[in-house]
Amino acid sequence: MAAKTTPFTFLQQVRSEVAKVTWPTRRETMISTLMVIVMVAFASVFFFVADQVLGYLVGLIMSAGQ
Repeated sequence: MAAKTTPFTFLQQVRSEVAKVTWPTRRETMISTLMVIVMVAFASVFFFVADQVLGYLVGLIMSAGQ
């Protein structure tokens, strides 16, 4: 069973843990954000093209059975 912690002790522990965090710089944040936007754009184009190709192929297969 876990030891009981008072709210004051808990807040002290949280504060000490937050002090250990290495926060990214503004430049690192902007670069990461730009990378995410570019990768999302590439993924969306890829999945759009894949969907169009697969839809076309399924259409060909379905029309061949008529």
